Amino acid sequence: MNATSRAPRPDAGPGRIVLLTTSHRVAPGLLSWPAWQALHAADRVLCADGAHPQLPYLREAGVRVEEASPTAQELVDACADGRTVVVVATGEGEPALTDGLARLAGTGRSRMPELELLPASYDLPGARLLDLVQVMDRIRAECPWSSRQTHEGLAKYGIEEAYELVEAIEEGDRDELREELGDVLLQVVFHARIAEEHPEEPFSVDDVAGGIVAKLVHRHPHVFGDATATTPEEVKEHWLRTKAVEKRRTSVTEGIPLGQPGLALAAKLASRVRTAGLDVPLPRVEGVGYDLLALAVRAEAEGVDPEAALRAAARAYRDAVRAAEGVGEGVGE
Repeated sequence: MNATSRAPRPDAGPGRIVLLTTSHRVAPGLLSWPAWQALHAADRVLCADGAHPQLPYLREAGVRVEEASPTAQELVDACADGRTVVVVATGEGEPALTDGLARLAGTGRSRMPELELLPASYDLPGARLLDLVQVMDRIRAECPWSSRQTHEGLAKYGIEEAYELVEAIEEGDRDELREELGDVLLQVVFHARIAEEHPEEPFSVDDVAGGIVAKLVHRHPHVFGDATATTPEEVKEHWLRTKAVEKRRTSVTEGIPLGQPGLALAAKLASRVRTAGLDVPLPRVEGVGYDLLALAVRAEAEGVDPEAALRAAARAYRDAVRAAEGVGEGVGE
């Protein structure tokens, strides 16, 4: 029980205000030990929101919480004679109260108590993904456009966002990279939200995340198991061998999407052949397509991404065209 009956102490000082903040992304009641110490030792514990999710757990732990919204001056007065008052902050963080305390301190006319900001719970890495899922839920339910979208209708956006991500990587723009990663992540969450509504085979974003976690653990026995891998090549061998067992594939070509850009497709086939240790000669046929195939295989063997190399060359060609036109860099883009 917090010490509400403590008697005033002469000349005990101006007291202490503890602003206790919590994260809505952490289950209520899971508070840090310093937070519990402050709550139990306080002379008064106040909260402006009677429906705050932490209150039932605080009261169950023997902390007496008063539903109150004191002004800055009232709070300072409550701390007189060395008392400690804990304010359980609402979701907004009590900006009106902290602003009022700052104004009081600025006047120099009040003997201000010590003010401490005490985070009682912290977000774990990745916690903001929960916000994204919640926002997507609401958009799916309330937005006239988003509520009508299907996997098929969104497919083109997934391709566009992937290409924009690649462009941001190649341009080296960090702000653009962060934004494009968010756009790709949105596609994943959007599709997972749509999938929840399937009448026969629904799945959620948790199922998506759980599936990829299980796959990563299984395909990294050198990290999560007893296998060893000291080079990237050995890691790739582990990955392909495990994947082949999972998929029960009879050919190294299985699972390669034939709809991807041609140079990338050729390089992927060459990579599978090389990794499998196969000796497969290129078709002896004349034509531009076979010339490009040979170049893509050569690039893959030399560790060059042929798609990225061609894009870089194309950008250089674009710049040359614009220079011939007398157009300044970036104009019209």
